[in-house]
Amino acid sequence: MAYDYIVIGAGSAGCVLANRLSANPSKSVLLLEAGDKDSNLWIHVPVGFTKTLNNPEVNWNFQTEPEENVSGRQIPIPRGRVLGGSSSINGMLYVRGQAFDYNVWAQLGNRGWSYEDVLPYFQKSENFERGSDNFRGKGGLLNVADMYERHDLIEAFIDAGEELGYKRNPDYNGAVQDGFGYYQITQRNGRRESTARAFLNPAKGRKNLTIEARAHVTKINFDDKKAVGINYSVDGLEKTEIANAEVILCAGAVQSPQILELSGVGQPELLRQHNIEIVHELPGVGENYRDHYAARMNWRVNKPFTLNEQTRGLNLVKEAFKYVFTRRGVLTWTAGVGHAFMRTRPELETPDVQFFFVHGSFASSTDRKLDKEPGMTLAVYQCRPESQGSIHIGGKNPFDAPKIRPNFLADPLDQKTLIDGLHLCRSIGETRSMSQYISHEMNPGVNVTSDEQMLQFARDTGATTYHPMGTCKMGSDRLAVVDDHLRVHGMMGLRVVDASIMPTMPSGNINAPVIMIAEKAADMIKADAIN
Repeated sequence: MAYDYIVIGAGSAGCVLANRLSANPSKSVLLLEAGDKDSNLWIHVPVGFTKTLNNPEVNWNFQTEPEENVSGRQIPIPRGRVLGGSSSINGMLYVRGQAFDYNVWAQLGNRGWSYEDVLPYFQKSENFERGSDNFRGKGGLLNVADMYERHDLIEAFIDAGEELGYKRNPDYNGAVQDGFGYYQITQRNGRRESTARAFLNPAKGRKNLTIEARAHVTKINFDDKKAVGINYSVDGLEKTEIANAEVILCAGAVQSPQILELSGVGQPELLRQHNIEIVHELPGVGENYRDHYAARMNWRVNKPFTLNEQTRGLNLVKEAFKYVFTRRGVLTWTAGVGHAFMRTRPELETPDVQFFFVHGSFASSTDRKLDKEPGMTLAVYQCRPESQGSIHIGGKNPFDAPKIRPNFLADPLDQKTLIDGLHLCRSIGETRSMSQYISHEMNPGVNVTSDEQMLQFARDTGATTYHPMGTCKMGSDRLAVVDDHLRVHGMMGLRVVDASIMPTMPSGNINAPVIMIAEKAADMIKADAIN
């Protein structure tokens, strides 16, 4: 069967595109997802992100290659393998980034991607529960809420910011990002608001939209330089579909370059190495990979009122009943609760570090099991890391994971910024507001004081915050993969629409920017179809 549009990947971008493109009943859309339906209970209960973080039923569970910069460790790179993609397993924090981020994209030559250009698409997608203004949207499909619960430790964290000279900022997605406050979240009535729920569910009944789960795309097919369809596998059965207009790759920053390379688009020497026929030379495929690398400090708390106690025994039973009947309580908490955006140097124009405060402490940064005794955690990362890595295939088997080499902390500026961020973490913990609740610092511990020790702590214990981007970057230079309409350079009928097209990192969690990119791409695709 032939479709006008074939969308590969039903994640944060793919679900948006499926909705917007199928709104025209004269256009047929096929949406393919390698994972299954989003029926897992823990997807929809917000605190369930701790359960999906390592669950292979809904998660690709990628890992980086061991690298010396992080003490030879392999670092988990969770990616959603389910309808909704990573928006079905992420921490639900809604962060747009700074106007500066998008103005940089435009200054790099990407027309139509300045903050003034993209702001309407942020507004279009969202239903901000507080209402609309010059920066926020009302009536969009994606519900954006304020954190439902409050806690004395979070209030103390915000007070600590004021002690240090930072203002309370009730809307870091508004006029300015600087300051302390509670995160905004993609939830509706205490349930996760994934893009599958927000965008895909309203469109499922359309006759011109076909959604196929458990569909692992193995190759894009070309007629000379034009994408004409795809091959994919469903439960071992090989299938082929034809695209009359476009193939749109929305597989994310890890798998979009993988699919391009498996299809013969990428670096010729790499493709030859794996005996893949070269269709089109694009040296930038898989390059420019960046991610937010965070280090986490935690403290033992002197009062038994943290998540560590609230999620155990009878307390957890009580909270479960509370959630069932009111959609409130600890089961609505997310990956970060209190936010801070700060500057490590006074001469900076905008914040360069972002903080996540949680009134709980974890025994491990990978399995998210809470400590038994009271604790709290403050994580920090550099907003716009300079270190660049790569993601490439390791062979021609489409079911093998790609080789992820992030090259974290390679750039001296990244090292300095993270060190300064950790010192700021300690300064926050030493304020009067926070110290009244602290028994002692657990990690890295009071004996770790020098910059060298702080950097080693970050290398030994840090982890990604699951924001891979940039591997099919937008631009016009030699390593650019797509143009400013997200069309693959030198190809016809092929676009990439996901975090991989970002030329530089936005200052914050990337789910909101990916949704914006898809909203904007949908309008560009429709306009190009008319012209």
